[in-house]
Amino acid sequence: MTDAPGYELPLLLLGGFRTLIDRLHAELARRGHPDARPSHGFAMQAIGVEGATASEIGRRLGVSKQAAGKTVERLEALGYAERVDDPADARRKVVRLTAHGVDVLRKSAEIFDDLRAEWVRALGPERVRALEADLRAVVGPAAYRLDAAGWFSSQ
Repeated sequence: MTDAPGYELPLLLLGGFRTLIDRLHAELARRGHPDARPSHGFAMQAIGVEGATASEIGRRLGVSKQAAGKTVERLEALGYAERVDDPADARRKVVRLTAHGVDVLRKSAEIFDDLRAEWVRALGPERVRALEADLRAVVGPAAYRLDAAGWFSSQ
């Protein structure tokens, strides 16, 4: 068996990612979140459980404060986030997730578990665990960065 051309590896990895994300969002729509988009998930992760300012969200996502602000506005319009006064500094606003935002993240985690289980059924548990271990070995700590949307748009 000959090796595949080098360009095929990133395309296959992207295809796997895209397949999982597309299936996630189709299921989120069925579970009451039809307006959730991939960029919203990254932004809600950047907001985190403690909340964050627009500047912090922008840094975490690798986008400008203005771009982060537009994303926050969209999350607010969808009911996923809200801006509240910062208890430590009345001049600042902190973005926090609403119950609706926490719900979409909770459902996303459940759906990702279901999707992983499908891969286990298709490939077997050993192969999925090996795939995950191999990806961790070559990707390292960069695997969990939230700035994918900013990285794609800045290239």
